Amino acid sequence: MARVIGIMGESGSGKTTSMRTLDPKKTFYIDCDKKGLSWKGWRNQYAADKANFWQTDLVNMVQILLDRINTEEKFKNIEVVVIDTLNGLMVADEVRRMKEKNYDKWVDLAQCIWNLLDQALTLRDDLTVIFVCHSQTQKEDDGYTFTRIKTSGKKLDKLCIESKLTTVLYAEAKDGEYVFHTKAHNSTAKTPLDAFEAEEIPNDMAAVLKALKEY
Repeated sequence: MARVIGIMGESGSGKTTSMRTLDPKKTFYIDCDKKGLSWKGWRNQYAADKANFWQTDLVNMVQILLDRINTEEKFKNIEVVVIDTLNGLMVADEVRRMKEKNYDKWVDLAQCIWNLLDQALTLRDDLTVIFVCHSQTQKEDDGYTFTRIKTSGKKLDKLCIESKLTTVLYAEAKDGEYVFHTKAHNSTAKTPLDAFEAEEIPNDMAAVLKALKEY
């Protein structure tokens, strides 16, 4: 069973930037937003002709890529798959089906995202799949706020994506630095018990994976 984790945060919170420390020789990057990555020199690290980068906002294409990475000999070196962002897949499907008036499109969207999460969990044991996600913060009338992974449609809200993940880090730009929150403070951020001593850690994905592997 693969390790599947989530990174959530607002735009500009350092979600993609945190991937800069991953080893490109062991990482496959799926760019679902089709906007490229966010650090200098990334094009020299990730490219289709290096067999470690693909741009698509189609869920079925992501599933095909995951299956190939899981089974084909040419991808046996891959240890980490980054899907950036899950919201890019959801929004693209929603936009393609905007003219459909029936409720089925929301059921279909929920099912395909849930199936993608399920598939990720069943990949080979030495793989880690990272779902990069946008966050949404809800504010109640009494002033209470709560932050969770942003979804498209009430069906996905009810399914609760975080329930499929053992680790959800909340990315934030704070005091001129990027950090990850490891525990819930009015959010769905969570990590395995005692995996991280600090409630705030640098947004270094390689360090995060090292800590989880040693846990």
